[in-house]
Amino acid sequence: MSQLLKIVEADFNAKRKDVPAFSSGDTINVHVKIKEGNKERIQNFQGVVIQRKNPNTNGESFTVRKISGGIAVERIFPLLSPSVDKIELVRKGAVRRARIFYIREKQGKSARIKENKRIEVTVPTVA
Repeated sequence: MSQLLKIVEADFNAKRKDVPAFSSGDTINVHVKIKEGNKERIQNFQGVVIQRKNPNTNGESFTVRKISGGIAVERIFPLLSPSVDKIELVRKGAVRRARIFYIREKQGKSARIKENKRIEVTVPTVA
């Protein structure tokens, strides 16, 4: 039985490496597989990540919020779900909390999140 668990965990870890590093406040584009009858298509869901739940476990999920036609839409996606085809990081957001539920009460300009423009500095090594 432990052999089977190791195989499954190795598969999950391989899938987890394909996912970009994102956190709350980041804007991401989630490619979701939609089944309509016998056809399957991919639909984009772009929005701000409100939270990530149960990090580093197989039950990890994240909540994405977008405004569509003046109406807020929130979806919860399991990270390793077969319905999630691909996750793209659009921009990093500068927030100071892990769960930004306060964004639900904000509208217009106050609902914007600043972009995190940290520059990676590499120090050359002297040989």
